[in-house]
Amino acid sequence: MPAFDSTVVSAVLAHMNGDHPDDNLLIAQAFGDRAADSATMVGLDGTAGFWSYSVGEDRHDLRMPWSTTISERAEIRREVVVLYDAACARLGLTPRAHD
Repeated sequence: MPAFDSTVVSAVLAHMNGDHPDDNLLIAQAFGDRAADSATMVGLDGTAGFWSYSVGEDRHDLRMPWSTTISERAEIRREVVVLYDAACARLGLTPRAHD
């Protein structure tokens, strides 16, 4: 399983949890439990992203496979966008435009 350097993982987690908490929650609601009330991205590797989400007092883990195995930092953003778009589709929401 391809791994990313810890500095890359830390930067991605800081970005996702600091700038995109609503996207984390959307992914958790779409693929974990629609009743999720909070979610954080807790890890990633070349095959998947990992989230932890809560439903009330209960915590749950969520592993979401990427659409393909990745090994480059730039591919992480692409794969998170793929998950975000799939989450919107699953929940019947219109995704925002991507830069």
